[in-house]
Amino acid sequence: MLRTHTCGELRSAHVGQEVTLTGWVHKTRDKGGMMWVDIRDRYGLTQLKLEEGVTAPEVMASARELGREFVIKASGTVIERISKNDKLATGDVEIQVTVIEVLNPAKLPPFLIEDETDGGDDLRMKYRYLDLRRNAVRKNLELRHQMMKQSRAYLDTLNFIEVETPVLIKSTPEGARDFVVPSRMNPGEFYALPQSPQTFKQLLMVSGFDKYFQIVKCFRDEDLRADRQPEFTQIDCELSFVTQEDILNTFEGLVKHLFREVKGIEIEKLPRMTYADAMKYYGNDKPDTRFEMKFVELNDQVKGKGFKVFDEAGLVIGINANNCASYTRKQIDELTEYVKRPQLGATGLIYARVEADGTVKSSVDKFFSQDDLQQWAQAFAANPGDLLLILAGAEDKTRKALSELRLEMGERLGLRDKNTFSPLWVVDFPLLEWNDDAQRFFAMHHPFTSPKPEDIELIATNPGAVRANAYDMVINGVEVGGGSIRIYERPIQERMFKLLGFTEEEAQAQFGFLLNAFEYGAPPHGGIAFGFDRLCSLFGGADSIRDFIAFPKNNSGRDVMIDAPSPIAQEQLNELQIQLGTK
Repeated sequence: MLRTHTCGELRSAHVGQEVTLTGWVHKTRDKGGMMWVDIRDRYGLTQLKLEEGVTAPEVMASARELGREFVIKASGTVIERISKNDKLATGDVEIQVTVIEVLNPAKLPPFLIEDETDGGDDLRMKYRYLDLRRNAVRKNLELRHQMMKQSRAYLDTLNFIEVETPVLIKSTPEGARDFVVPSRMNPGEFYALPQSPQTFKQLLMVSGFDKYFQIVKCFRDEDLRADRQPEFTQIDCELSFVTQEDILNTFEGLVKHLFREVKGIEIEKLPRMTYADAMKYYGNDKPDTRFEMKFVELNDQVKGKGFKVFDEAGLVIGINANNCASYTRKQIDELTEYVKRPQLGATGLIYARVEADGTVKSSVDKFFSQDDLQQWAQAFAANPGDLLLILAGAEDKTRKALSELRLEMGERLGLRDKNTFSPLWVVDFPLLEWNDDAQRFFAMHHPFTSPKPEDIELIATNPGAVRANAYDMVINGVEVGGGSIRIYERPIQERMFKLLGFTEEEAQAQFGFLLNAFEYGAPPHGGIAFGFDRLCSLFGGADSIRDFIAFPKNNSGRDVMIDAPSPIAQEQLNELQIQLGTK
């Protein structure tokens, strides 16, 4: 090694030792007769000291030529600092330099390599290799490393075996769009990049590998958001001879292990909530349970009073914002505009204040008596000082809008603390969801999800009422993992494909390999996949998964650093027998 120590390693115990450090020039301070250089690597930062009359003149001269981000090698003696820096791990010592060697000069970076940088997102993504030098970004990747290490350690203790599955697979019509890869040796035919290793891990169960896992790259060609990337990482797992209860206990254990080993937090047993209750009380299937503010339905209390908005609504529903009766008209108007945004589409917001004396005053007082309003307060279990926020309209749309309003109020009231974690299981999802445009059912999770045994007979008479043997893990309103008990018998899988609109020929062409495998002794099995990037961002207290991926894409799915995707040469297109259309 060119160095004897890292830049984050030296302490008072090293005083008097001759050392050599290598790294990047973080900052220089020249006071004439005295000069300091901060040298940085991924382990930390150490101060170098140069002093006229002590340091050789040629070394002083070399040091004065240093610029930010120069790569240097410095040798000298560890001495105690006169002015100690308690904010720095190495702040008790510095190096009295005897030799400085420039290993590579550097251009002035386009932004400051500091925790609080002056570089915007686009600029930092273009120069991501520089952005990765910043402490904040480096710590994110160190956390990711620990999450990966601890996941493997936990699963290894339970006899899981890590198996790599293919990256070039077959395109399937269900789910999100595939990324496709042309095959030169099979002109006109294409591979797809896997959206998940789903069928392969099921085949591994048929093969007798009863506990499989893989920390695996997956790909989906879909519109991007803060928590989505075209390529992402999953902790993918499958087990044989298990029930849903076995899987919930096993992977509840994984998440508890990660919180304990990575965050130093002990998590109690995860509560469970049915999909029906999640939708009823929170308006979505990934509820943020760090705070209450559950939905209260008011149809029985408000219908038939002459207020047209309520009388004609499919659903009247609201939340109780505790201690918010003092909200000003301006604040109420802001909330009204929030729910009227096109993304939510509410027509307005009704509110009612519970005054200090217990009386209730609402924005629709002329339609409702004080006795009526007291029934509202009773339904909400409201106390003096509370503010009731009410929406009305079509059921699904209104629940969605109120769900967003609840989260907004949680944010405004400081109830969504990133250092508080509230994980839970959501269970008993519908097996199918109806698509009006296609006029057919789609699998809510995927076509291999098993129905609840007690609901199988409903497939013929009421498919929409069939519950899935499926489960999601939700933390702080984010779905971090999901899975199901799988279908493992060919007749039931064929029945499922038929329900989803596949002909026998289509099912055989797309999934014949899996159906055939089921005839050779497939065990009962089930599994789960965790969104590893999402888990990392939650543990790191960030909103975007991009901060925890070394080289992420932007919101247009582009890598602006290497400028990809990009056109390819006509010779390559010819070789692949691909002809591009004209715009």
